[in-house]
Amino acid sequence: MFAYLLRRFALAGLMLFGLICLTFIIANVAPSDPAVLAAGPDAGRSQIEQARREYGLDKPLPEQFLRYVGDLARGDFGRSIATGRPVGSDLARYFPATLELCLLAMAIGLVIGISLGMLSALFKDQWLDHVTRIFAVSGIALPPFWFGLLLQLGFAVWLGWLPTSGRIGVSTDPGDPITGMLTVDALLRGDGALFWQGLSYILLPALVLSLPCLASILRVNRSEMVEALRADYVTSARAHGVAPWRLVTVHALKNAMLPTLAIIGLRWGWMMSSTVLVETVFDWPGIGLYAVSSAIAGDFKPVMGVTLIVGLNFMLVNLVVDLLYGVLDPRLRDA
Repeated sequence: MFAYLLRRFALAGLMLFGLICLTFIIANVAPSDPAVLAAGPDAGRSQIEQARREYGLDKPLPEQFLRYVGDLARGDFGRSIATGRPVGSDLARYFPATLELCLLAMAIGLVIGISLGMLSALFKDQWLDHVTRIFAVSGIALPPFWFGLLLQLGFAVWLGWLPTSGRIGVSTDPGDPITGMLTVDALLRGDGALFWQGLSYILLPALVLSLPCLASILRVNRSEMVEALRADYVTSARAHGVAPWRLVTVHALKNAMLPTLAIIGLRWGWMMSSTVLVETVFDWPGIGLYAVSSAIAGDFKPVMGVTLIVGLNFMLVNLVVDLLYGVLDPRLRDA
């Protein structure tokens, strides 16, 4: 078991180092000059050179890379050239909103996706199975920004049930943050009105973000459940009089969850990256909207910080998935 954990942590460390190298290379081959942006549109050559020295852009690339890695090791993501604020403090302010959105979207995808996958396998080739398969294909094919605009038009503009954008009402005071996640903080304070208001704002973007994840989980879980229900151990358990609900939820689902866990880990990373589109459509104040506004301004320090945060989350979730694999299937720990 120790060797299994050591291999997984070593692989995660190599992937993180590769991501750091990639973000540094991309930032340095970008066509815009950060020193020109930092000095301002009316700056002369001397002011541009001064900004270049201040941000260390006049150093050789290997020296810049070592400084970049050293700063990251201390938790320093650099300063935004456009605003002058530390990128780390901006990420700490925006990331909880994105995490709250992704957690709710993943919860929707897990509950509905696994449930529909089980039902689709149980009623294979019946009308329910056909409907869920059409839904799964549509969920993967629909562009998130287009689906988001449709939901805004239907539920916000026509029906008036939900707000179109933002995270909370303009006149509402959310209070001092505890976790930074609005609905969680409202529950911790026991503020029901704030919780329901926050839920009304987060529901539409969470549904849009969850749809590809839900569809993928549904397809994989249905396929694995069909195979598991045909397996000899399930047939044997049925012959011994095991209750149908236990047969499905314990015997078959446990083995079907192995490939489903893999798609959950992958979809978490794709979900974090998809927040760029979803947060832009719904004006959700998370790291996706922060990255878009920074990229438009040609400010690559925040973009690099967001890329690292998304990549690190992707690696951590896949590391957890690998560990859960070892728990569900002990044979993998000895592989």
